[in-house]
Amino acid sequence: MRYSALTSVLAAGLAIAHPVEQRDVAMDFQPPPGGDITILNYALTLEYLERKFYQEGLQKFSRQDFVSAGFADPFYDNLKVIRSDEETHVSFLAGALAGQAVNEATYSFPYTDVKSFLGLSSVLEGVGVSAYLGAAQAIVDKGYLTAAGSILTVESRHSSYIRAALKQVPFPKAFDTPLDFNQVFSLAAQFITGFDPKDPPLPFKAFPAIALQPSQYPYTAGSSPITFSGAYKKALAAKLITENQKVYAVLFSGLDTYYVETYMTRGNSGDLKIDKIPAGTGSQLPPTGQVYVVLSTADGVNTKVNDANTISGVGIVEVLPPRH
Repeated sequence: MRYSALTSVLAAGLAIAHPVEQRDVAMDFQPPPGGDITILNYALTLEYLERKFYQEGLQKFSRQDFVSAGFADPFYDNLKVIRSDEETHVSFLAGALAGQAVNEATYSFPYTDVKSFLGLSSVLEGVGVSAYLGAAQAIVDKGYLTAAGSILTVESRHSSYIRAALKQVPFPKAFDTPLDFNQVFSLAAQFITGFDPKDPPLPFKAFPAIALQPSQYPYTAGSSPITFSGAYKKALAAKLITENQKVYAVLFSGLDTYYVETYMTRGNSGDLKIDKIPAGTGSQLPPTGQVYVVLSTADGVNTKVNDANTISGVGIVEVLPPRH
């Protein structure tokens, strides 16, 4: 079995060699143009995506398909409840926005069977949690904030339920991971094939894609290497870095951010690599569960990672705790 998680991962090492920070208020969590209305349409776009994902998946796969794949009743019925929740979220947000709501985009999801459908379900639910969590500090109207928080907690329950069904730790860390608007948009853009031309574009951008070389083994904190396929060559060609400029893998897990300097592998592939995912040190927990990765020119000491110095992302990797 090969392990990759849609796109990628990041980080490695000791806190002394590899800076670790606890995130407080990051510069990329500032309110976007349009304020709360833009944030609600951002949330609605994500809920449209989740609604379509479950509608299509539960139409394609029957109860018997799930049972045959090892997911006995009442699992199928519970997935229908999740679908209903996503439909309700869409109705609620669209109603709150009234005439200012964006329309549903078109989507394409790369699952082929029940297990790949559930793997993607787990990723999408985790991203949903990170999206609402990251957007919360930018919401001005406290009524909207309460509503968003109410949706967030339900998305978190969905995530834990799917993770447990996949025999993953349902709550792998004491804190969930906030992502900013462009980070989430970069993840969602992988599945969006088109927006309604009548809608004004959302003021977010997707980063250049990041590619993680598949691994034959599960990713484990403190040991697993990560290779980013063609990352140096692509960034150089796009003029996002200069010749011999240092590039760092930046890992987000919970409220922790880890920076690890990459190096270029031999040959002409332009691959960048880190030798191991960090294990965590002292009071810092290791990155575990659904971990997010970008490549950046920020080293974590002189410069913190932000959207401006991110050269590719966002990748996702499922990371196991360190071996003892």
